[in-house]
Amino acid sequence: MQKQCPECGDKIVGRIDKKFCSDACRNSYNNRVNKDSKNLIRNTNNRLRKNYRILEELNPEQKTKSSRAKLIEKGFDFNYFTSIYTTKAGTVYYFVYDQGYLPLEGDYYALVKRES
Repeated sequence: MQKQCPECGDKIVGRIDKKFCSDACRNSYNNRVNKDSKNLIRNTNNRLRKNYRILEELNPEQKTKSSRAKLIEKGFDFNYFTSIYTTKAGTVYYFVYDQGYLPLEGDYYALVKRES
C-alpha cells in the first residue's frame, strides 16, 4: 500500500513512518493547520504585541514615567493587557507580559518592568 502526502497527494518514498513527501509539504501543511483560525485570536495577539513593543520602547531603563497622550500617539490600546497586579496597599498595575504600567495623577503612567 503506497502512502500519499497529506499536503500534495504525491506518493511518499522513503522510511515507513514518513508522513510527507518533502520538507516544503510538511511546512506548508503545519503552517496551514497551526495558523490562528480565528481573526479574534490573531487580532488580539497582534494588539498585545504592539502594546508590548510600545511599553518596551518607552521604558528602556526598566522604570520611567510617560503621559497618556504619548502612549496613545504611539498607538497603545488600554483595553489589551495580559494581567493585573494589585499590591498589598491596593495599587493596581496592568501588565503586558513583563512590561507594566500604573495610572498616576494627571494622565501620567509609571512604566515598570517586572523582574523575571
